[in-house]
Amino acid sequence: MHPTIESSVSDILTADWAITDGRVVPKTEDVVMKNGGKLVDATYLYADLAGSSKMATSLKKEATAKIIRAYISTAARILRNYGGEIRSFDGDRVMAIFMGGDKETKAVRSALAINWAVFEVLRPKIKANWSDGEKFFAINHGIGIDTGEALIVRGGVRDNSDLISIGEAPNKAAKLSEIRDSYQVTITPAVFEAMTSDVAYMEDGSSLWRKTHMRNDSGVQETLFRSAAWWGV
Repeated sequence: MHPTIESSVSDILTADWAITDGRVVPKTEDVVMKNGGKLVDATYLYADLAGSSKMATSLKKEATAKIIRAYISTAARILRNYGGEIRSFDGDRVMAIFMGGDKETKAVRSALAINWAVFEVLRPKIKANWSDGEKFFAINHGIGIDTGEALIVRGGVRDNSDLISIGEAPNKAAKLSEIRDSYQVTITPAVFEAMTSDVAYMEDGSSLWRKTHMRNDSGVQETLFRSAAWWGV
């Protein structure tokens, strides 16, 4: 084994953690590279564009890149507008972290706004901007949200590192964003119970959410709340 790699792995595995409570969403430089960690109570949101691989094989790469950029840029602007701190871009997916007493409501509000942008802004503009836009304007996406405790640490090497969130909330939110069908936004019961009524019900008292049961990767049936609603910015 390469001596540098061997010593690096040993250092990582034997170092004692220096974990402190995080009051705000940390930036990379806020977390010590060797053994630092921030324990946070946060809401995680992942927004994921559907069908980008299919677009890449059926459209010119420049057109696919424009659509992905438009989605990521739009989602990022909305997430920041509602207090989300963006901490990850991964191809056609963006992740934001919300903290504070109204973190679940802010995350859900931003999800409904992203849904509005996809249907009311991105789809019409794609359709109008290409002569064959009718063939691929109906893009879809998935948003997953969960809330809870997470440990934020730093991964990588010096001058080339990023933050990693470890915990059920970030993992669950990422998984839920992969559900892309006629209900674009999927949240956990913890989020549903914590968010305020203005993002749960319409003015006439009817629910914006459909309670459903789905099996997770372990085969366990779990309760989720799903919505196809949108709410303009």
